[in-house]
Amino acid sequence: MSTSTRSAYDERLSVPLRWWVQGVMLVAMVWITLIVALPEPTAWALTAAAGGLLALAYLAYGSARITVADGRLRAGRARIPAAHLGTAVPLSPEDARRVAGVDADPRAYLLLRPYVKPAVKVEILDPADPAPYWLLSTRHPAALARALNALER
Repeated sequence: MSTSTRSAYDERLSVPLRWWVQGVMLVAMVWITLIVALPEPTAWALTAAAGGLLALAYLAYGSARITVADGRLRAGRARIPAAHLGTAVPLSPEDARRVAGVDADPRAYLLLRPYVKPAVKVEILDPADPAPYWLLSTRHPAALARALNALER
């Protein structure tokens, strides 16, 4: 995205603080387990490696972005021009769970995170696209739906 273009909506689906706290506790348990069984330098090295891998995993999983800018929607690695977008509907956590579960279409594009319960359902109008809609986790469903519905088509 160019620096001169202002996005109508931009959100990073980063992992919540509680996941980081739980990860630190997990790494501490790994250290306690290793320090009694291995030489101290080895235990510290393996614990540092476990902590580094966990941090990389959290950063990679939480790096997904949803951006509305330049007449297109970007959700994770997927991109689609506004001309192929239909109506965007904000969903409550309960509605999002239903649309992702019992009412799901297996062809839909999903960018869901278990720690972000609300979502937006975006209708796809492109006849060449097999996905009938995109379902996107978002902390601000009303703002995302407003930005998408305001795009010129």
